[in-house]
Order: sequence, then structure tokens, then C-alpha cells
Amino acid sequence: MSVRRARIIRFPTRPSTAPPTAGLVEALRCRHQAEALVVRGLLESEGILVVLQSRLAQSVYPFSVGHQAEVVLLVAATDLPRARVVLAREK
Repeated sequence: MSVRRARIIRFPTRPSTAPPTAGLVEALRCRHQAEALVVRGLLESEGILVVLQSRLAQSVYPFSVGHQAEVVLLVAATDLPRARVVLAREK
């Protein structure tokens, strides 16, 4: 008679401790989301991937006071010089 053994389920490995924005640097700060979306479109049209970072949940707080809704545009460190050229050209 064979004895049925229990199946071992391994715990998943821990994800890396690096934050999700590791390797990204700040390219520009915008006062509100509308401006950030326009600038992101400009940079992405040049082939530069952009990540938007904000401390304010836009869907919960659709208004802003001062720098409360400030949005930071992050790009890869290798794309930063090219992003600066694009942003300087368009001002």
C-alpha cells in the first residue's frame, strides 16, 4: 500500500528591494497634471519613455493649491541629456 505524501508549496521569492523608480532621474517638475501630460507626450514623441510621479491622487482631489499637485517627470538616466535638449528646444 502506497502512502500519499503531502505536496510542498514553496514560498515565492522576495522581489528586489529596489524601488520601482530605480534607475530613473528627474527631468522636469510640472505644477499640474495637464502640463505634465503635454510634456510627457512631447518626450515620448522623441522616443524617450517617461514616468509621472505625484503625491496627489488626481481622481480624489481634482483641484490643487500651490505646489500640492506637482508632478515629477522621470526618465532613464541614459535619456536625461536627450530629454534636456528636447525640453530646451521647445521652450
